[in-house]
Amino acid sequence: MVKKGLESFRGKHVLLLQGPVGPFFKYLAQDLMDIGATVNKINFNGGDSFFYSGMAIDYTGTLEGWPHFFADFIESHWIDTVMLFGDCREYHRIAHAIAHKNGIDIGVFEEGYIRPDYITFEEFGVNGHSQLSRSPDFYRFLEEEEFFISKTVSVGKTFWYAAWFAILYYLFSALAFPKFRHYRHHRSLSPWEAIYWIRSAWRKQWYKIKENGIMEDALNRLSKQYFLVPLQISTDAQVREHSNFVSIENFIEKIIASFSASAPKETWLLIKHHPLDRGYHDYSDFIMRTAKHHHVDMRVKYMHDQYLPALLEHARGVIVINSTVGLSAIHHNTPLMACGSAIYDLEGLTYQGKLDQFWDESKSYKCDRDLYHRFGGYVINNKQINGNFYRRIKKSQLKSGIIW
Repeated sequence: MVKKGLESFRGKHVLLLQGPVGPFFKYLAQDLMDIGATVNKINFNGGDSFFYSGMAIDYTGTLEGWPHFFADFIESHWIDTVMLFGDCREYHRIAHAIAHKNGIDIGVFEEGYIRPDYITFEEFGVNGHSQLSRSPDFYRFLEEEEFFISKTVSVGKTFWYAAWFAILYYLFSALAFPKFRHYRHHRSLSPWEAIYWIRSAWRKQWYKIKENGIMEDALNRLSKQYFLVPLQISTDAQVREHSNFVSIENFIEKIIASFSASAPKETWLLIKHHPLDRGYHDYSDFIMRTAKHHHVDMRVKYMHDQYLPALLEHARGVIVINSTVGLSAIHHNTPLMACGSAIYDLEGLTYQGKLDQFWDESKSYKCDRDLYHRFGGYVINNKQINGNFYRRIKKSQLKSGIIW
């Protein structure tokens, strides 16, 4: 879908389900209509309606009634393409199965596999549902034009855009609750959700003061002596659907226990919080309790908003569940262990042994740089779009602000 570009949807009957918070799907619909597609949109809550008002259908029924409604809708509106953001949301999971059964094309948007200047758009599914080849040889035998990357336009900083859209989304979802009272969201739709984003902004400044000096320590005294563990969002479907971990705490506990039992005594463990989960969770107490229980509290550090590329470059190794940070680690030629199902978890790109052995064997592990170059180029050319859901690229000629 990415390689063929926006023009491939000319003449199509497109149905948009839930998009990312903000007006991205509204602008995308305008782009699609400008090239001759017929576009329908279904809203599920007040946040959806606020950002996509006008020509849209509000679904106010129950989750149990959704399969029948969706099946009737795609038939009566001659839908041949469904687009949605995230394929693990319950409404999307149901719609995906019905659309697939009926031979309808499915385009799934997600945050970029390669960040910060890309968004993901895949046919059928993303992450663990992606149809990307898991064979290293597939990428090794690609023709050069299949992985050659053209110029990328920088998006710039996006946090405040995303935060503002999230506040509005949850606010209007709460206000319109009486109308959409049957809707089930993957996260609470209370108006108090806006407080979490405000708290996130406050914590960002507080952590900058509280963690003063921790970055310099990591890049100097601890350089190549620490393992970096970037955490994921607590509600991330990547964790729930594509790993064996029941929670972020479960992941942290397993990592610290293994580090205590098997890591060289001179090494440290640096655990980095996810910036978009800053307003919701602080694992300080849990990490310290767990580290003390395993007698490594003097070798474990917890951080928030430190500069990730530098941390990756100076780490002895990186451990993730299936975060896209994994690709950044490979980019920086840092040994990587993926503990969940990840699109980049290929022999030659990531360590394929057990976690307990990674602590020692990471020092001698070497990534296949040619394989990484080919894999990354193929993913960008076939599964990524230059742009962002929350901030439009000024150089884009499209209303959505992306560059196909």
